[in-house]
Amino acid sequence: MKSGRTLVSLAQELERQLHSKKDLIVPSQLVHHSTGDDGQTHIIVNEAGNPVRYGVTPLARRQLADKLKIPHAYFERMREEQPVLLDRNVNTWLQSEDDRRMLRTLDGQVRAVLSDRYRRLDNFDLAESVLPILQQLTDVRFESVELTETRMYLKCITSRLTYEMAPGDVVQAGVVISNSEVGQGTLSVQPLLYRLVCRNGLIAADRSLRKTHVGRSLGTEDEGLQVYQDDTLRADDKAFFLKVRDVVQAAVSEASFRQTAQKLQKTLKIPLVGDPVKTVEVLAQRYTLNDVERSGVLRHLITEGELSGYGLVNAVTHYSQEIDDYDRATEFEALGGKLIELGTAEWKGLAEAI
Repeated sequence: MKSGRTLVSLAQELERQLHSKKDLIVPSQLVHHSTGDDGQTHIIVNEAGNPVRYGVTPLARRQLADKLKIPHAYFERMREEQPVLLDRNVNTWLQSEDDRRMLRTLDGQVRAVLSDRYRRLDNFDLAESVLPILQQLTDVRFESVELTETRMYLKCITSRLTYEMAPGDVVQAGVVISNSEVGQGTLSVQPLLYRLVCRNGLIAADRSLRKTHVGRSLGTEDEGLQVYQDDTLRADDKAFFLKVRDVVQAAVSEASFRQTAQKLQKTLKIPLVGDPVKTVEVLAQRYTLNDVERSGVLRHLITEGELSGYGLVNAVTHYSQEIDDYDRATEFEALGGKLIELGTAEWKGLAEAI
């Protein structure tokens, strides 16, 4: 499993962000786009008659382009080569729309451009609610926690539950909780298997809790801009966070853990009888792995010498530890969970590739 930051570091950063972020619900007509000669883009918002300038992150640029139906590649080409044309395009479409948008800002930058129906489930509130729940688990340890530009992750393991895949090959039970404040996914709670011999983490694809960030339209009673601080809407989340407690406990229950572990164990009986290179090529095509990732998975498969479905799953999850990007590394842990859910026909396509 890829290492992250310490729990103390996570708490400090969440606290810092709590006092540095601000959400705006603003009609499109009150938003102006400006691009400098250096290619840096800004969004200028009329806040109570006072124009306030914000920087724009790459993700927010992509979201703005998507909402205005401007192809992202063309948006970026204009930004780099024709900034005046970009501003003309963006501002023309902004002024012609009646929509209201949520602009999520942090450290003076717009980090997300979202619908006014976007339902905030923020990292600070989530951590405040679930960390005490996780800390109450028997023999728990926080194996990896991280806060990226797009998501927060809490990955915990408990040594209370173990299962032997093969002699000397033991997995432990765990749970991963993740959330995005910027429209890059749901709040989710999922079971986790942790393989001791190589520190691989596998995120199970089933028995998960997901909460979408969609709610009622915000601020429609007023035609002007509205600013929402972090204490607004927090009470609405409390009932949901109570559900998180129940799902966390279910994820590390004996029955749930054993069921997931047995699915992984069954892949030991799937021999890779085809060409391992072709097997990984099929995997890469099916799950959109790039050339570097494909080579890394193949290297682990060959090096570890386990030419079975189990070996392929572990090659995928082991390679995740080498990936620099934490979000992408977590996707590989989740890919391991998808593989143990494959049916016979799907495994045949991988195992018999020639």
